[in-house]
Amino acid sequence: MHKVIRDDVVIEINTRLPILPLKEIVVFPYMIYPLLIGREASLKAIEESMLLDKHIFLSAQKDVNVDEPDKKDLYRVGVVARILQVLKLPNGLMKVLVEGIVRGRIKRFLSVDNHFQAQIDVLSEPDTVTPEVKAKVRRVSALFKEYVKLHRNLPDEILLAVERAGQPHRFADLVASHLQTDVGDKQKLLEARTSEKQLTYLLKLLESEIEILELERGLEDKVRGRIHKSQKHIFLQEQMRAIQEELGDEGEANGEIAFLGEKIKKAKMSVEAEERALDELEKLRQTSPFSPEATVIRNYLDWLVAVPWHKKTKDSLDVGVAAKVLDNDHFAMDKPKERILEHIAVMKLSKYIKGPILCFVGPPGVGKTSLGKSVADAMGRNFVRVSLGGVRDEAEIRGHRRTYIGSMPGKIIQSLKKAKTVNPIFLLDEVDKMSMDFRGDPSSALLEVLDPEQNKAFNDHYLEVDYDLSKILFITTANVESQIPEPLRDRMEVINLPGYLDYEKMEIATRFLLPKLLKQHGLKKTSLKFQKAAIQQVIREYTREAGVRNLERELATVCRKIAKEIVLDGKTRIHSVTTESLQKYLGVAKFRDRKLAHEHQLGSALGLAWTQYGGDVLEIEVNIMIGKGKLSLTGKLGDVMKESAQAAFSYARTNALSLGIEGEFWKEKDIHVHVPEGATPKDGPSAGITIAVALISALTGKRVQKELAMTGEITLRGHVLGIGGLNEKLLAAKRSGIKKVIVPYENEKDLIEINDMVKKGLKIISVKEMDQVLKAAFV
Repeated sequence: MHKVIRDDVVIEINTRLPILPLKEIVVFPYMIYPLLIGREASLKAIEESMLLDKHIFLSAQKDVNVDEPDKKDLYRVGVVARILQVLKLPNGLMKVLVEGIVRGRIKRFLSVDNHFQAQIDVLSEPDTVTPEVKAKVRRVSALFKEYVKLHRNLPDEILLAVERAGQPHRFADLVASHLQTDVGDKQKLLEARTSEKQLTYLLKLLESEIEILELERGLEDKVRGRIHKSQKHIFLQEQMRAIQEELGDEGEANGEIAFLGEKIKKAKMSVEAEERALDELEKLRQTSPFSPEATVIRNYLDWLVAVPWHKKTKDSLDVGVAAKVLDNDHFAMDKPKERILEHIAVMKLSKYIKGPILCFVGPPGVGKTSLGKSVADAMGRNFVRVSLGGVRDEAEIRGHRRTYIGSMPGKIIQSLKKAKTVNPIFLLDEVDKMSMDFRGDPSSALLEVLDPEQNKAFNDHYLEVDYDLSKILFITTANVESQIPEPLRDRMEVINLPGYLDYEKMEIATRFLLPKLLKQHGLKKTSLKFQKAAIQQVIREYTREAGVRNLERELATVCRKIAKEIVLDGKTRIHSVTTESLQKYLGVAKFRDRKLAHEHQLGSALGLAWTQYGGDVLEIEVNIMIGKGKLSLTGKLGDVMKESAQAAFSYARTNALSLGIEGEFWKEKDIHVHVPEGATPKDGPSAGITIAVALISALTGKRVQKELAMTGEITLRGHVLGIGGLNEKLLAAKRSGIKKVIVPYENEKDLIEINDMVKKGLKIISVKEMDQVLKAAFV
């Protein structure tokens, strides 16, 4: 037992006490606290305490997030308290009123089931009062008064209790118990062994808390001032509105809302759009200008009046002038030019025609985008372009609904605002590069835009009114037709733009690229002369592309280097670029034309491939080795090309006797099929007959004719199926010096549309079956 004198009363305390863990609270001596108990262990501790003179040890938890604390989760220093009142609640909880008596320290925990119990050392209270302690008491008292004034949750009556505290340690405990700070800080105050230390720490805490409260009070005053100012503006606005109602329209004539009303009338919107605009204008009139809703409505009305509703450009319908404009801007491209001129001719004969949806498909650099701009110039219309590469959100096309913060119309409506007319040339670039994710499929949103039967009532999610797109001439561009979604492709008229021939690149370089580059680099026509042979060498040995982008880059490199020479020399002289001087400006040739074998080949055949950069020639090699019938395929081949090789192998095995192949090669020999340039990915079915010819050549010992290339898909029955990209493949064959080309019979119809310059010098053999292929291929 331990005796404690409290207000001249001796209190006997049992040093073996149950422990009550506390969350988010630290109890100090001389203070009465209400506690709400719900944990099973805590309820057991209360019951045990009621049997021991109602004394209990109160210890704070180190971590308030722990629901079932362990011994290590409790602070060792706490307060011995007396239970004054216990009230059991209907929900199973217990309300307990406790009074702190004296500080104590856990000496050791005792082994007890269901709750904590420990041997307690009662800590003596300091009683020495020095002048320093008195000074700190006064300073703490002054700061605490200021703290109570600033804190809205503390009543002034607390100050009376603190003034009557008497001893410094009792004064410090009372102040500490009323501080609104965290458990860690209060625990430090409880563990302070002397009044001086406790008061010193109190001074630091009070100064910090007062500074925070002053900042909070300053922020509250600022906010309150703004609110009062806003309320004043609203009151004055209401008064002004009442005055305007009394005056009628005169009071509003010069107002912002009247100005918006005039713009709505001048916009000549559709009936639906005008009704919606007037409704929103009336809503804006009834809304406070300081309300967020007013900004949303104002932005909406600004978009409605900014979009063109009736203004359109007058079309230039002179077919001859249009043809001249197109020819001046682009060389070749006869097919798309013819289609545009047909459209202009029909527009001249017919008063109204729905805008067609044209899709230019071709490799990069052939002029698809620039052709769209030329169409606008030829027809005298405004031109807008939207790049769809990488777009994966449906809202990019249809816009966001007004319920979203920062919402705005989609790219279609935004571009029409830029065009300022209802009938521009609208270019949707890279339509095959769109993708989709959880935000929607933009290609599906384009279905309505690019459908002549539906786009007269296009509905943007932001505008929420129908808009007529039928007067627009839409042009889309793509590199690969197969990557355009089928429903979208079905709505467009696809026009293929093939790669340029060498002579066409020569004309483009001479007529368009060189004059433009000379002007860009500040060079005069008299200071730089390009020999045609030099341009031809740039085309053949420094670029390998279907378009002319790299050709323009290489020519620009020459112009830059010559410009540097002119500046360094300081003399005006003619710089002539020849085949001999070209390496000086561009370095070693990047490409060399594939040198064809001078002899007939054994186990090797030339195939024709299509890439997005144009056509190319592939050499397929086959080696036969003694083995167990293993088929090896190398050269970074795709799945479809590997399947073509398997089909060729199966055809050779099935028809071994008729082909003159001796023995069971599929059991006795290993076959290795290789396509050189192993780092370059290759795929597609069109190399099927080439692989079959090379394989049968290696197995039979028959040689394949030199200067012969082929393309076509093979079936297990030996049928030859049609392929794509025939124009590009024939271009590649011609560039490589091929004399004969074997093509599928199904592609004969495509030969009609291919330029005669491409077919000139090529003997084209069309075939239906592998027998015909072998007959034409072998010597």
